[in-house]
Amino acid sequence: MNLPLTPSSPPAATLPASAEITAQTTAAVDAAITSRRSIRAYRPTPVPRATIEDILAVAARAPSGTNTQPWKVTVLTGDSLQRLGGAILAVHNDPAQLAAQQEEYAYYPHQWVSPYIDRRRKVGWDLYSLLGIGKADKARMHAQHGRNYGFFGAPVGLIFTIDRILERGSWLDYGMFLQNVMVAARARGLDTCPQAAFTTFHRVIARELALPDGEMLVCGMALGHADPQAVENSLLTEREPVAGFTRFRD
Repeated sequence: MNLPLTPSSPPAATLPASAEITAQTTAAVDAAITSRRSIRAYRPTPVPRATIEDILAVAARAPSGTNTQPWKVTVLTGDSLQRLGGAILAVHNDPAQLAAQQEEYAYYPHQWVSPYIDRRRKVGWDLYSLLGIGKADKARMHAQHGRNYGFFGAPVGLIFTIDRILERGSWLDYGMFLQNVMVAARARGLDTCPQAAFTTFHRVIARELALPDGEMLVCGMALGHADPQAVENSLLTEREPVAGFTRFRD
């Protein structure tokens, strides 16, 4: 789906703050947001560098406290993408090396409670059901998880990092930037998958990408054209209705 916002649009920095919002632009923005899904299989079709730069330029309009703009991005294509994926998979597939890996920050809670654990289990088993992976099939689960590190076959892999000196507020800002990347990609007919799975291998990534000591891995993201034939891409996750998470006070 190509929406009205295209790579030929003016750079985000040149758009007037008072740009007119019409029914068409509202529909286009809503379509980009609501059609975003985590895509786990891609076609090899290349994504032009100019398109990637346009997406990042738009995404950089995300708000940040006192305009600190905490995001840093490494774009991987071709050999660099393959090298990183191979280096991580070598560790992922070696039980001794895998056991020595540790996340640099806690993405998930240490203690799961309802409804979060219920939602987590449902999306996991819904995906595995589509792929024909049973609860006892640990080898296939491991292999499917390992597909993260090849960015699910996407032609573009994005690695996001942040300066270690920054605090929680900057991570909130970063989340808005990541969402902008995904929405801007959808506006150009592209798909994404944000991937916290990379955080376990932050030391491998830092070594392979020669990241400065002062930078910390946030996550990865696959970017490309969804493979419409891949069964895993038929997964549609549920969302709570507005009444389920909102309080109105008059």
